[in-house]
Amino acid sequence: MEYQFTDANFEQEVLSSDLPVLVDFYADWCMPCRMMAPVIKELAQKYEGKVKVGKLNIEENPKITERYRIMSIPCFLFFRDGENKESITGGTAKSEMEAAIERLLG
Repeated sequence: MEYQFTDANFEQEVLSSDLPVLVDFYADWCMPCRMMAPVIKELAQKYEGKVKVGKLNIEENPKITERYRIMSIPCFLFFRDGENKESITGGTAKSEMEAAIERLLG
């Protein structure tokens, strides 16, 4: 399942999550974001129950976008125990995303 993160639910769904979390910061108009969408969906299915995978629209959620200083999209932040452990910016290979998730689970 792919989650929808917002300014309102970020604290509960991401920072207080018992599971590690991958947050995809995106915008609807962003072509690289659109290209990464199927990869994010696949990762959400593959890691169901192990990692919470979801998206946060930067235009609709300015507080969290500003808090994490998101300057370029797509931007992927990897959280564990409420802390940002790693980030990847830009379109990237599925294998690189999986490697980052495996490090997060490690």
